[in-house]
Amino acid sequence: MAEEVKLKVIIDGIPVEVAPGTTILNAAREIGGDIVPPAMCYYSKLEGTGGKCRTCLVKVSKGSEKDPRPMPKLVASCRTTVMDGMEVENITSPDVVEARKAIVEMLLINHPLDCPVCDQAGECKLQDLGFEHGSAQTRYEFDRRTFERIDIGDKIQLHMNRCILCYRCVFVADQITDKRVHGIIGRGDHSEISTYIQNVVENDFSGNVIDVCPVGALTDKTFRFKNRVWFTKPVDAHRDCPTCSGKVTLWYKGSDVIRVTARKDEFGEVEEFICNTCRYDKKETIDWKLEEPTPISDQSVIASNHYTRFNPPAVIKIDPVLQEQNLEQLARTEKLK
Repeated sequence: MAEEVKLKVIIDGIPVEVAPGTTILNAAREIGGDIVPPAMCYYSKLEGTGGKCRTCLVKVSKGSEKDPRPMPKLVASCRTTVMDGMEVENITSPDVVEARKAIVEMLLINHPLDCPVCDQAGECKLQDLGFEHGSAQTRYEFDRRTFERIDIGDKIQLHMNRCILCYRCVFVADQITDKRVHGIIGRGDHSEISTYIQNVVENDFSGNVIDVCPVGALTDKTFRFKNRVWFTKPVDAHRDCPTCSGKVTLWYKGSDVIRVTARKDEFGEVEEFICNTCRYDKKETIDWKLEEPTPISDQSVIASNHYTRFNPPAVIKIDPVLQEQNLEQLARTEKLK
């Protein structure tokens, strides 16, 4: 059996060996940590994604061992495959950091800063990028594009004002449903996600367009304004579903399941798409077999109200001294009766 060929690439000074055909972005993901470029449009589970948002730009300071010349411009790491001996700079390159600031500024030209009223707050990748690279002011002097909110499905609402045209929802509808009924209408700065008829998105996997949306453009009408995600507790669960894998994340507020989503990996990508029956119709604990609390990154605001066991410790610790003082006070009170 022939030995598998591996290519060596160095990203921000960290070497990694990957298979031929691996993109720079996925090579960085194998290393992990802060050197992984952000990605707003790329989705490893969907074919054809990437190359649209440009947030994953990196600098190739050395092309390969055979041709060590650097690439003349920054390249999209989600579309550029590695070569043996390639050297890449991401967070160590001032040019990349400056370019990323410009990209964020461009994405926020039309995107309103309505995080206080957006259901995506706390899970929004653009919110994270805006915090890390955003400017206090914009140089854009023209009016923002504005659209009316529309219902593209009985349980899906479209806020086109927030859309960054990442095309993820289009790809997921193309590849996991029988017939796509929404897409990009218009060209250039007139482009928008839309349907020709409202409430027409009604296939059994339509809810997955909500999970893949990196911003709050597509929202779950059954969850709208019910709670902030950092006040909820996510738990992995499963059920025997004849349509999908049945593996989901249940979002609890107290003992109530207020939202059901597909499970996501450490990069925020859905591991297995789920059907609408699991997403909308099974919101009782009795419908599911609970597994464990969903792993949450310490950098996420959701971790502020998270726990790692099903029986979290009491909020108030037992204080023997305080208990004794309470008993003394109770005894004094009894004497006065």
